[in-house]
Amino acid sequence: MFTLLWMACAALWAQPKAHFHHVHLNSADPAAAAAFYTAKFDCESAAYAGKPAVWAQKSWLLIDKVKGAVAPESDSPVWHIGWGAEDMPAVVQKHVESGTRFQTPITDISDLANFKGFYYAYVAGPDGALIELNTARHHNFGHLHLFSRDPHGAADWYAKYFGIAARKSKPEVRMYRDVQVGPSASFTLDNVNVIIYPGGYRKHDRFRTSRGTVFDHVAFSVERLDDVLEAMRRGGIKVLRKTGRAEGHRSVIVEGPDLLAVEIVEGHASRP
Repeated sequence: MFTLLWMACAALWAQPKAHFHHVHLNSADPAAAAAFYTAKFDCESAAYAGKPAVWAQKSWLLIDKVKGAVAPESDSPVWHIGWGAEDMPAVVQKHVESGTRFQTPITDISDLANFKGFYYAYVAGPDGALIELNTARHHNFGHLHLFSRDPHGAADWYAKYFGIAARKSKPEVRMYRDVQVGPSASFTLDNVNVIIYPGGYRKHDRFRTSRGTVFDHVAFSVERLDDVLEAMRRGGIKVLRKTGRAEGHRSVIVEGPDLLAVEIVEGHASRP
């Protein structure tokens, strides 16, 4: 009995403890994009590897320059990123007065959230980026919303390689206002909630790589990169970019669920 308990504990300790490191964006004008985020949301202007960047409480928005228009995020596994708002009507009104463009106006979805007074709105960001504002107990960078053909299977992938604790809905299809919202899954790393919705929300299950779109890839950090890479090698995970280095950190980009590009960084994000 003791041996089995020790083996179970050892397996638990061996799991890499991941953190949320960054969302990497593409932009025709990185400096203007960074200025937009810092003007409209609670985050700070900074630099990373000599490029314009944004520090959002505990993680980064990194921005690469691309020539011409950024590829649309249509069919990408990344849907949007989001900030919280304690008083959504007041926050949205301030945005309207400051000239912020909204793709979707403030909308009450209390019946979906099972929370009276729950609102959301979609801001039209730089280069076609979709940015959600939603009711929360904070006004920080708070979530990343993904699509998947199999949200539960995608959550299992993150649990396997990053040691996260996944939350899963019931497995059956769930509809809300004529769109599919379940099955779904989510997990939290630091202060960022990663939400995974079924691709059926978009009425189709077509996916293209996130590379080259406005949300190029997402990144998680671990203590020992080689350990995670070895586990992924055994699992047959495809490497999209071999090991590189930036700001003193080694990293690699792999292909995650639904063609999402996932960067794994050795060493955690720190305040600039």
